[in-house]
Amino acid sequence: MNIKKTSLEGLLVIEPNQFKDERGFFRETYQKRRYFDLGISDDFVQDNHSHSKKGVLRGLHFQIKHPQAQLLTVMEGRIFDVCVDLRIKSSTFGNWCGVYLSSEDQAQVYMPPGFAHGFYVLSDTADLHYKVSCAFDAQDEGGLLWQDSDIGIDWPINGKATISSRDLSYPALKEIPKDRLPHI
Repeated sequence: MNIKKTSLEGLLVIEPNQFKDERGFFRETYQKRRYFDLGISDDFVQDNHSHSKKGVLRGLHFQIKHPQAQLLTVMEGRIFDVCVDLRIKSSTFGNWCGVYLSSEDQAQVYMPPGFAHGFYVLSDTADLHYKVSCAFDAQDEGGLLWQDSDIGIDWPINGKATISSRDLSYPALKEIPKDRLPHI
């Protein structure tokens, strides 16, 4: 397994070992002990699967009182994955990191609690699997405007993105009260 640190503390890109032959491939996407040895000790309690069409942008989402660690894997397709540091005491608060992920390269993103997450689909369709450390709670959900000019995410959008009305209605970071940011 190869681990790459990003510019945001705790945010990692993980390249799991993959074994290929003429039949296809085998890849272990998670094994608690191995990930614990990497410093990922979160207790993942829920797995999610998202299927999206080309040009769909989802996010930026986060949980407020019960922030989630996430382990993200693209099972099919290609996306541009974005994480924004919302940990108030972090030296990289308000900064973002974007990573291209695909089913071909097999890389994963580990996002510790306290980040907003979103992605943009580059392939015809994309299936994203993610493990989370806290169950989703709609009453605890927060959101950040995907095109907040103060954050300045450089989305690789070619043409028009398809974005839900909910995601379009999220505020910019400077408009979010501190008690509505992840409690870390």
